[in-house]
Amino acid sequence: MGVSTSPPEKGPEKDGITVVTVDFPPVNALPVDGWFALADAVRAAGRDPRVRCVVLAAKGRGFNAGVDIKELQARGPGALVGANRGCFEAFSAVYECEVPVVAAVRGFCLGGGIGLVGNADVVVASEDAVFGLPELDRGALGAATHLSRLVPQHLMRALYYTSRTVTAAELHTHGSVWRVVPGEELTDAALELAREIAAKDGELLRLAKAAINGIDPVDVRRSYRFEQGFTFEASVSGVADRVRDRFGKEEA
Repeated sequence: MGVSTSPPEKGPEKDGITVVTVDFPPVNALPVDGWFALADAVRAAGRDPRVRCVVLAAKGRGFNAGVDIKELQARGPGALVGANRGCFEAFSAVYECEVPVVAAVRGFCLGGGIGLVGNADVVVASEDAVFGLPELDRGALGAATHLSRLVPQHLMRALYYTSRTVTAAELHTHGSVWRVVPGEELTDAALELAREIAAKDGELLRLAKAAINGIDPVDVRRSYRFEQGFTFEASVSGVADRVRDRFGKEEA
């Protein structure tokens, strides 16, 4: 359980690829420490001069279910601050990784998962993958910044306000998912693309990543940090607890 990185002598790094895998059973709802561990793993991979592409993957029932709400309820405000900072670091690590990041998504990609995928360079998804921000049903806010990188503005708003999900096939029509494949082919499809990217000159790839980030029309760090302020406001005002308590009763 946790975040693992394929070792150079055994994994596909011989092709210039590192696979960072998240595994927090049962649904990959990450605790505070998990977000920081993920950030550290992605940053370390990007700093490795042998690496020219990173594949971000997950084990278990789905790609990512966001933050661990039970931890937030058990630990109180301190956990919220930690989760906010952890998510910020993990999302930033993916965006700022010195080499391209390919997200391999299957099953559900919710909440914080949207932050990771929205900041990735390319997304490959399985046919059963669904994407969404159920934040308003969970007493939270955030990651509209990243959902805006996957769908047009008005669709983002409709998905955000309703907590609905969108399929991988639908995202493919918007151009934000590179390929949609059967679940058993997801790993191979992600690695195939990663190898094509990693075949380029490593130094030039790093320059390309920096250049592309530099021309982004939205500063994703500042934009997401702005959203987080409202997440904290919802918490200190009691709104978040009220909604989470209602969600917990519905889930019971």
